[in-house]
Amino acid sequence: MTTQYVYYFGDGHAEGNAKMKDVLGGKGAGLAEMTNIGVPVPPGFTISTAVCTYFYDHDKTYPPELKQQVADNLANVEKSVDRKFGDRKKPLLVSVRSGARASMPGMMDTILNLGLNDETVQGLAESADERFAFDSYRRFIQMYSDVVLEIDREHFEHELTAAREHAGAQTDAQIPADALRELVATYKKLVQEKIGRDFPQDVHEQLWGAIGAVFNSWNNQRAITYRKLNGIPDEWGTAVNVQSMVFGNMGDDCATGVAFTRSPSVGERKFFGEFLPNAQGEDVVAGIRTPQPISDLEKSMPEAYNQLVDVYKKLEAHYRDMQDIEFTIQSRKLYLLQTRTGKRTGFAAVKIACDMVDEELITHKEAVERVEANQIVQLLAPVFDADEKAKALKGGRLLGRGLPAGPGAATGQIAFNAENAVRMAKDGAVILVRIETSPEDIAGMHSAAGILTSRGGLTSHAAVVARGMGRPCVVGAGSLKVDYNKGELRSEGHEPLEEGDWLSIDGTTGEILGGKLATKPSEIVQVLIDGTMKAEDSEVFRNFDRLLKWADEIRSLGIRTNADTPNDARVARLFGAQGIGLCRTEHMFFAEERILKVREMILARNEAGRRKALDELLPFQRGDFEGIFRELAGLPVTIRLLDPPLHEFLPHTEAQISAVARDMNWGFVELRNKVTQLHETNPMLGHRGCRLGITYPEIYEMQVRAIFQAAADVKKDGIGVHPEVMIPLVGTVKELQLTTEMVHRIAAEVAKERGEKIDYLVGTMIEIPRAALIADKLADGNAQFFSFGTNDLTQMTFGYSRDDAGTFLPEYVDKKILPKDPFESIDQEGVGQLVRLGTELGRSKNPKLKVGVCGEHGGDPDSIRFFRSCKLDYVSCSPYRVPVARLAAAQAELEQKAYEG
Repeated sequence: MTTQYVYYFGDGHAEGNAKMKDVLGGKGAGLAEMTNIGVPVPPGFTISTAVCTYFYDHDKTYPPELKQQVADNLANVEKSVDRKFGDRKKPLLVSVRSGARASMPGMMDTILNLGLNDETVQGLAESADERFAFDSYRRFIQMYSDVVLEIDREHFEHELTAAREHAGAQTDAQIPADALRELVATYKKLVQEKIGRDFPQDVHEQLWGAIGAVFNSWNNQRAITYRKLNGIPDEWGTAVNVQSMVFGNMGDDCATGVAFTRSPSVGERKFFGEFLPNAQGEDVVAGIRTPQPISDLEKSMPEAYNQLVDVYKKLEAHYRDMQDIEFTIQSRKLYLLQTRTGKRTGFAAVKIACDMVDEELITHKEAVERVEANQIVQLLAPVFDADEKAKALKGGRLLGRGLPAGPGAATGQIAFNAENAVRMAKDGAVILVRIETSPEDIAGMHSAAGILTSRGGLTSHAAVVARGMGRPCVVGAGSLKVDYNKGELRSEGHEPLEEGDWLSIDGTTGEILGGKLATKPSEIVQVLIDGTMKAEDSEVFRNFDRLLKWADEIRSLGIRTNADTPNDARVARLFGAQGIGLCRTEHMFFAEERILKVREMILARNEAGRRKALDELLPFQRGDFEGIFRELAGLPVTIRLLDPPLHEFLPHTEAQISAVARDMNWGFVELRNKVTQLHETNPMLGHRGCRLGITYPEIYEMQVRAIFQAAADVKKDGIGVHPEVMIPLVGTVKELQLTTEMVHRIAAEVAKERGEKIDYLVGTMIEIPRAALIADKLADGNAQFFSFGTNDLTQMTFGYSRDDAGTFLPEYVDKKILPKDPFESIDQEGVGQLVRLGTELGRSKNPKLKVGVCGEHGGDPDSIRFFRSCKLDYVSCSPYRVPVARLAAAQAELEQKAYEG
């Protein structure tokens, strides 16, 4: 049986539908679905993603059946529109567009007006209008030469500018027909000079050249970078959509535009978009001309506008999500060229999800699924301090205003190109300033704290990509002049700003200010943490709160936090943490009044000296734990006993050694020799963790005594306490037994001293691969809980030092040796299997064993999904990742239940 590689859509019927994104790509599935529900769509066909896979697997060739399937479907399009491909009198012109399974705005290639040549342009001129025909032909030559023939588009832009100036035209639309005819001749001559052959006149050669170019664009650098930044698999491939052209550039009764069914910036329920009269679609997206707001279309073409409103309402009701649509109006008749789920900021995502629940379009579960977990971070980001901003405005620092394309505040140093932005961002915040961005700028946009363009609208490339990344962005700031040659940003009445100068942009209001500007916490932080704003005054907070409460109803995975101070514990609890999964006791030792005592303990010449110093440290530790217990008020607190090697607390430079020697009445040489003696060749694998607690038991004894004394004192005040004592770096059963016995002994001693019995658990970190492999023995009457320290477990499983891996890991990811940095997202095949095995082995001996994760992976949504599949009890992450983890855990729950059926 012949494999179907090509799928037709048109005349109210399509061979595909919305559920076929894997086969047709997002654009193809959208075109098919719109056709099936009666939306006006120009006929065409989609070449499936399977052809892209075949193309790369077979040395950039096609399946044998493809040529005939394309010819058959092209004939169907010809019949539908009563035009013929390559015919001089009634030529069929087509667009050739990419369409991946996930939206990749502007990252791959598009060609419009394909099918024009020296003959068909005459036929088009006779049947329509000479100016329109040659405008379409010059656009086609420029696009085809750029995408297929790989001639730099700047050469064509230079000639277009010259033609516009020669004709005395302000815009491209004002260039007369005779000048466009001459421009076509100039373009063709340019092609001949650059590649040594004529611009192709055979329309079938044009078509197959364009199809190949779209497949090739799947692996262009900008597409690869975008996939990497957005976690899109390389093996998905792209489909190719070939569609009958409709024209927005035939005259004043034509237009092209992009619209969103709701605001993609803030989520407001109102039709939001832009259009350009007498233009083609790429003009809007490329940001070459700043378009008009969609509301102006109602005045100039009311009938087409009303059609558009009806269609957008129909599409949103059908898809039950905010849609991003592309449309063209030809002779006042509306055509839809695309619908897809619209990219949106975190602010918009949360508001739209909540509003659609209120509108009974979606359920609570669907609302939780609609918001990407990492988007929550945007809602917590700082905004400009209102008073500081008012002073700056009053002081004349306002340089101009643009369109607010991506909400949030950003202050940084100006970079005028992507390459410089990437380089400068290594040293501090950068604002990428461009006339307009293009897909080639993707790496610089990712590195920048904010993005500013002088041209383009709210649906331009810069706006769409910045919103997807969560970057503050201002576009279309037409009063500003960006001069790449001089390296200046100019604003009337102000001194020019150069690369490296400071700039501040407000992506919520569109204001651009010179210099640095102070920020203040987000509305959520103001309501929850600082108490400087009331919940009723912040819709952002109310929606955030509703969404996360829905998430809490769904998830089974507990969310704890990594916190070392009462304040960290408070912040995390207010963000919804259900306890502390990692309290690092060594962080408490670095405070100024304590470090001297720690050093006295380390440098003591005997056990008596160590115990004396530890006795003086005990009240400090007890006070720290007491503050955390009070803040957590009955929630579990997992306290890791001292983990790092002792030399980390000692001075390292000669100046530091000299200062400490004076403070401690040591000789400089004597102290330097002691520091050298304690220094380890490979401290990660050295004298640390439980090894310290066994060789210097008095250290752990002091810490455990401080824990239970603090717990007893807090309990006496009627506050619940649930300490969980965690032994780090365990690799053998005997290590765990020795330290566990010590914990139980001291707990009993303190209970007797204080007259308070404390409920507690003793457990171990699983961070050495051996510990995961003997987890059944560790759980058999020893550990009452496990906590996977996935940072160290990753280091020891891979044999990578986390501090040094940055020198090679980025290249490993680029070369696909690794799919992701394993310190950012859990390595599911290796490290993850140790987590799964350790959990299963531990529970085989103790079915009630509590198991969690306390590495950085605890705040990563992909890792959380994996940990849920391993049936862990909780994850622990930094305080500001707690809301992300709550949402990610709910999404993981829904995915797991769907998988289990």
